[in-house]
Amino acid sequence: MSNIGQARKALASRILEGDGKASPSERRAAFNNSGVAEPLGTLVDKVARYAYRVTDKDFAAARVAGLSEDQVFEIVVCAATGQATRQYDTALAALEAATGKE
Repeated sequence: MSNIGQARKALASRILEGDGKASPSERRAAFNNSGVAEPLGTLVDKVARYAYRVTDKDFAAARVAGLSEDQVFEIVVCAATGQATRQYDTALAALEAATGKE
């Protein structure tokens, strides 16, 4: 595995399984953009798919739902990293298909 591959794996492991204020299941759901309860689900989906549309209201809704700033931060990081991982993996697969090389 290349250094970048090891670094990506270490990052995902740390944000999903390391110590945090948000539960590992919440972080995993945000990373996968799947199964996140509202109103947090809207924030996670926006971060993953339309980050430029995220507003203060999205964060406020998460806070009103009882989440701390630390929990919201961790979940947003997981959502963004999960989306970046999916895009990176898709790009690598396309490159491999085009060149026949891993």
